[in-house]
Amino acid sequence: MSVMTDKHRDRARFTAALLGPDTAPEPTPLGGRVARGVVVDATSYMLCLATPAGEERFLYERVTSFWRGGEVRPTELRPGDDAVVRCSHDGRLVAERVWAQAARATGVITDHHDDTLEIDTGHGRPRLTVVIPYRASGRISVRHPRLEPGYLFDAVGVWRDGAVWAVRPATTQPPYPLAATPRRPPTGEFSATLNGIATWYDPAWGRASHLDPRAHATGLAYPAIDRAGHTRDCDRRTSCVPLPLLSTGAVVGLRNDCTREAAALPVIDCAAADSWVCDLCPTCGGQGAGRLASLTMTSFVALGGRLEDGCFNATVTVHDGEV
Repeated sequence: MSVMTDKHRDRARFTAALLGPDTAPEPTPLGGRVARGVVVDATSYMLCLATPAGEERFLYERVTSFWRGGEVRPTELRPGDDAVVRCSHDGRLVAERVWAQAARATGVITDHHDDTLEIDTGHGRPRLTVVIPYRASGRISVRHPRLEPGYLFDAVGVWRDGAVWAVRPATTQPPYPLAATPRRPPTGEFSATLNGIATWYDPAWGRASHLDPRAHATGLAYPAIDRAGHTRDCDRRTSCVPLPLLSTGAVVGLRNDCTREAAALPVIDCAAADSWVCDLCPTCGGQGAGRLASLTMTSFVALGGRLEDGCFNATVTVHDGEV
């Protein structure tokens, strides 16, 4: 379950009581900047979503933009679409940008037939079916030339009929299969400040139902989960960023280095696939290589990320009580 449980909250309270409140800060509420729900209606001037708060309506500004596998008009959003709204700084009722049916497939290719891939996303999560339509195949093949079992795959797309229809690659594929990845030497010392990139994932797999708390979870999945504090094995490898071990329930500071927006976010799951790849994020010219965390879809958007970009350059601060 990719949500912060009572056990995780108790752990944070015990840490704060033992080591001081600065070692276990409270997670930052992000709900005021982002909304996720099911499209009820979309007109040329207003979007209506079914959310946990009921039906919410969002007005547009002249600069409001819409994405559904590419830039679209608001009237191209469809009833039943899973939609994420980043609200304007001027107020909750105004949409700054809207994404519909956004999906991501990150993992290892297990099968390839015609235009369809099967992807193992790691950590015991369900396998994904990915369709690469002809119009996206050229762009995908430039950065993913080996669509063969054993090779890594990472692309952003849209949900359609239970599969991810890839639109654009989210990284450059390593030139070797995962099993042949050169071993990185273990790191003996860790810094409390980490520089690299943040990505995103959807813990609800495209289902924005108000009955599923995963769709609205705030937090991040982390590549270096302490096995002693996790109920399932986190099938990680040595990351190219020296990452200290953390337990689920730990709270870290994360800053979007492109927008300077920051928040304290809880670790709610394992991001094993983030330790399988060592890449750069071209957003705003960052130089830090390697993935620090995968934010939930709503957390990524709330901190200024664009889902279609797949990443932003980030700084993570691990508090003294967690290192």
